[in-house]
Amino acid sequence: MSQKSAIVCGGSAGVGRAVVAALVDRGYKVGVIARGQDRLDRMAQDDTIVTASADVADADALAAAVDTLVDRIGTPTVWVNSAMLTSFSPFEQVGADEFRRIVDVTLIGQANGTRLALRHMKRGNIVNVGSGLAYRPVPFQAAYCASKHGINGFSSSVRSELLRDKRPITLSLVQLPAINTPQFDWALNRLKMKPQPAPPIYQPEVPARAVMQAIDKNARELFVGTSVLKLVLPNFFLPDWLDRKLADSGAEMQKSDRDEPGGRPNNLYDPVDYDATAHGSFDDRAKDSGLIVDADLVRKAALAALVGVPFLLGLLIG
Repeated sequence: MSQKSAIVCGGSAGVGRAVVAALVDRGYKVGVIARGQDRLDRMAQDDTIVTASADVADADALAAAVDTLVDRIGTPTVWVNSAMLTSFSPFEQVGADEFRRIVDVTLIGQANGTRLALRHMKRGNIVNVGSGLAYRPVPFQAAYCASKHGINGFSSSVRSELLRDKRPITLSLVQLPAINTPQFDWALNRLKMKPQPAPPIYQPEVPARAVMQAIDKNARELFVGTSVLKLVLPNFFLPDWLDRKLADSGAEMQKSDRDEPGGRPNNLYDPVDYDATAHGSFDDRAKDSGLIVDADLVRKAALAALVGVPFLLGLLIG
C-alpha cells in the first residue's frame, strides 16, 4: 500500500483522539484501538480511519486487533501508545485490584503496544505518551503516577535495545502537562468535588502537536507546557520541598469548584458512554498553545547553569 499508515492505541478520546486527527491531516491512514465500540463506530465513518476494539491490558486481544488493522491499512510506520486509566483517590482507599487495573492499562498496555509495534514495524516511530507526573508525582493518583514513572524506565530500556540492534525505529517519549480530556468526566473519583486538570490546562491539540514533532525530529523526549518544566527541574534539586508543597496544595489543585454527581459511571473496567472527542469539559479554561521543548536540551541547559554560575561567580570574586 502506498498510503502512509499509523496505529494509535487509546485513540477514541482525549489526547489519542487529537493525535488521530493530526495524523489524518498529514495524510495517514490511521488504525485506532480502544475499548468503546460505540466511539469506534462513529470514528469509522471517516474513510481515513479503521478501528478495532481491544483492551490494551489484554495482550492476546490487542494482538488480534492489531493483526486486523495491519491487514486493512498495511504495515505502520507510526505507532502511538496513549491509552490510560486513573482514579482520584487516597491510596488507602484504592484496593489491590483497582491499583493493578490502572497499572495494567497505563503501563502494561504501553508495553503490550510497543511489543506489537516492534513485531510489525520495519522502520518508523513509536511514541509513548507520558506525563510530567512521572518525574514529580501528586497525591491521590498513586497508581497512575507509578505507571507513568514505569513508562520512563521501560521506554529507556527498549530504546537502548533498538540502538544496540541498529533498528531503524525511533522510540520517543512525550511528557504531558494537565490536559482538558474526558478523563476528568469518567475516571473513578473519591474526591468531594469533580476532579480537574491541575492548572495551567492545555487543549489536547497541544500534545498532539508534540507527538507529531517527536515523529518529525526523531526526538528522544519532549516536555510539553511550562508546568512540566516546573515539575521536573525543582524535583531534581528540591524534592523534599516539593513533597511538602504538594502535601499542602497538590490535592486542592485537582479539585474543581463543580459538584460531583454521586455514583456516576466510571471507566475502570468498562467504557463510559461519551462522544469520540478529544476535549473534556474544561474548554473555557484550556490553552490552545503551549511550549514544546526537547528534554535533553533542557537538561544540558540546567547542567550548564549549574556549572557556569559558580564559575562566573569565581571569576567575579577573583
